[in-house]
Amino acid sequence: MTESNIVLHQGREKSIFRRHPWIFSGGIARVDGNPKGGDIVAVRAENGVFLARGYWNSRSQIQVRVLSFDDVEINKEWWKAMIVRAIEARKHLTTNAYRVINAENDFLAGLIVDKYGDWLVLQALTLHVDKNKRELAEWLMEITGARGVFERSDADVRGKEGLKPSIGVLVGEAPLKHIIIDEGVKFAVDVYKGHKTGMYLDQRENRQLLGRLLEQEPNLTEILNVFSYSGGFGLHALKHPHTHVVNIDSSADALELGRDNLRVNRFNDGRADFVQADVFDELRHRARRNEQVDVVVLDPPKFAHTQGQVDKAAKGYKDINLNGFKLVKKGGYMLTFSCSGAISPDLFQKIVFGAMEDSGRDAQVVRTLGAGDDHPVALSFPEGAYLKGLMLRVY
Repeated sequence: MTESNIVLHQGREKSIFRRHPWIFSGGIARVDGNPKGGDIVAVRAENGVFLARGYWNSRSQIQVRVLSFDDVEINKEWWKAMIVRAIEARKHLTTNAYRVINAENDFLAGLIVDKYGDWLVLQALTLHVDKNKRELAEWLMEITGARGVFERSDADVRGKEGLKPSIGVLVGEAPLKHIIIDEGVKFAVDVYKGHKTGMYLDQRENRQLLGRLLEQEPNLTEILNVFSYSGGFGLHALKHPHTHVVNIDSSADALELGRDNLRVNRFNDGRADFVQADVFDELRHRARRNEQVDVVVLDPPKFAHTQGQVDKAAKGYKDINLNGFKLVKKGGYMLTFSCSGAISPDLFQKIVFGAMEDSGRDAQVVRTLGAGDDHPVALSFPEGAYLKGLMLRVY
């Protein structure tokens, strides 16, 4: 089969030279051949020089996603070697739940794979990966020895590729309804219905950081865990017998997950409260009542899905951080996050600074936070650094 060539406009090769994996429709001068959606194509400069090889989708704004900048064949051996490379990079991890393949950041555009105990959960975010997902699942199972590979391809981004949601077993055994994972505390993970592929693996190291902070400073006893979902930050706080946690979320189902995880860890439920409420309103009410706690954790969902939503999202982040500052005792801490890729780290810090200024408080950045090292960010793909956070000491 003859390979199709995607020829770029003169001057549009710059992103390729910078090894960025996305080629947008506006950068393409012409298509030589008749590639079908998901086909492997060669990317060439206007003078015919080879630049990269990736896969094609005319229905997407990102029409080519680069897999290799070298003139190599993208075949079974290539995929297996890249999968093994990603797995080897994570062999130092001691937890039984982590990200195995992080899409473009592991140079495998469109493919997410997470490990939960003996199972792998695969997300196919692009057409090429979707067309080849069963074969990829077979290779993953062969390489890792997993009991099964389950698909959770229900992310909204699939719509931009012309794809519908797809959930179910790809190969091997169906996962248990609740897989128990251990990151210093235990979680009962539902890969069928849980957020993302089951839970927020990207926050593991930040949850553990909170646990270490409370161990080092036992005077920090009252923790407000906001947008708590399944109670992850709260569970790490409750490892220490001197703490009391209030988990706040708008979802009754999320709070029930938190209660389940409390029982899995056999923690005394008298040290944890679960509050179902509109989080914005709840924070305002507590601030008006002049409540004070030792630590506030703000881990909201994505406020900005597109660049056009940034202004509205910034107001939302400003609101929760303003009231977060008001609620922290002097000498206490606030851990605040944004998982919106459209909000840059610089903008996020400016928003948090504005909230601090309006609150009349002072704060120090103790640590800049991001995802764990199982979520690496390719240096050529800054879009991969979606999660950003600040650990602040507040006065």
